[in-house]
Amino acid sequence: MFPAHEPIASGRLPVSGGNEIYWETSGNPDGTPLVHLHGGPGSGAGSWYRQLYDPSTFLIVSFDQRGCGRSRPLASEDPALLPMNTTAQQIADIEALREHLRVDAWLVSGLSWGSTLALAYAEAHPRRVTAMVLAAVATTTAAEVEWITEGVGRIFPREWDEFATAAQARPGQRIIDAYYERITDPDPFVRERAARAWCTWEDVHVSLAHGFKPSARFDDPGFRLLFATLVIHYFAHSGFPDAGGIWANLERIRHIPVVLIHGRLDISSPLATAWNLHKQWPGSRLVVIDDEGHGGGGMFEALSLAASGLARQLR
Repeated sequence: MFPAHEPIASGRLPVSGGNEIYWETSGNPDGTPLVHLHGGPGSGAGSWYRQLYDPSTFLIVSFDQRGCGRSRPLASEDPALLPMNTTAQQIADIEALREHLRVDAWLVSGLSWGSTLALAYAEAHPRRVTAMVLAAVATTTAAEVEWITEGVGRIFPREWDEFATAAQARPGQRIIDAYYERITDPDPFVRERAARAWCTWEDVHVSLAHGFKPSARFDDPGFRLLFATLVIHYFAHSGFPDAGGIWANLERIRHIPVVLIHGRLDISSPLATAWNLHKQWPGSRLVVIDDEGHGGGGMFEALSLAASGLARQLR
């Protein structure tokens, strides 16, 4: 990873529904524009992401996605805010930021949920994307959501029983839909219990990676509630796909250079998603990190190298 460096500009951009999106730029003002899309949804960009990209090569752009991080209002403040938080609105936010920064087109980098958002954005605005690098690849389909909320229970049966019990699902009800009811309940106590159970499960299904440690960020009740609220919201709606969804619209972006990076030990988002994208995307490159799961030093190094390589290719 590259040395830590501070933003050269930042601000809050007013967007639809009374939202304000926190954004920042760093690196080389005259460099190759790159926009970083964080995971979650709801994780926020933080600052560590800047070290993934060569600050002498890139104008690095990032933002806290609608409803999280330093953007306002936070999605956890009121469940009534959630209808104004969809993938289509996130895509509109990215375009508003691009226009605000007067960037014609940029390299798009996405991690985990950020890879879903990157794909959806590229399909909506292919002329604005010069290249893509996606790590811990996910497309947030209904099948992927079912796997992460129910199928993975076959690998962690004891922990899944606790997760499923906390959902209080009715007979025949999907676990994700039961959690959506809990996390949008008018009672703050009900929401907090749902958030705690959800984030405990989040730690479980990424725990097979070497050197795993539970995420300290989930110790913060405010972050825990915000993260769970947005993940459950997006999962319950299968990432709010447009007509046909990401897979049906790949033809729009098959001409875009892309590097896909994935950990073989990623149980929550199995390698098959990245593999199937690779098979259907001529000219794509797939990098498999054999000893890592949903993130890790090797994955971040591969992402850094891929981004720099794509920048050289674009020159």
